[in-house]
Amino acid sequence: MKSKPVLTAEDVKKILAAAEAHAVKNSWAVTIAVVDDGGHALGMLRLDGAPPVSSHIAPAKAKTAALGRRESSTYEDLINKGRVAFLSAPLLEGMLEGGVPVVAEGEVVGAVGVSGVKSNEDVEIARAGIAALGL
Repeated sequence: MKSKPVLTAEDVKKILAAAEAHAVKNSWAVTIAVVDDGGHALGMLRLDGAPPVSSHIAPAKAKTAALGRRESSTYEDLINKGRVAFLSAPLLEGMLEGGVPVVAEGEVVGAVGVSGVKSNEDVEIARAGIAALGL
């Protein structure tokens, strides 16, 4: 049987704190969501001024990145290139840039999704959060 690392509650706190610090430093009002490898919620933070819909979009982006084992932008790119069949993919609702998988020891152990600013800035915030783990 194979063993793999998992995100702990402490890891989630580190991710959220570092992502929040990066967003606040840039005056970006966003929602940050962290999920496990099955797309289940582990933590979320909606910063002051973040649009209410971002609290639905951020976890959806994270879930898509976790289940797909790749950045959520991959699906957005495929759809934009005409592969619209992906719009009917089960369980994938956040097929927009801003979901980034967390990889430890070569395994996807979860993902971070961010929503509220430009998509590339959402990714920047997610990566800042993940970087706090020092993987």
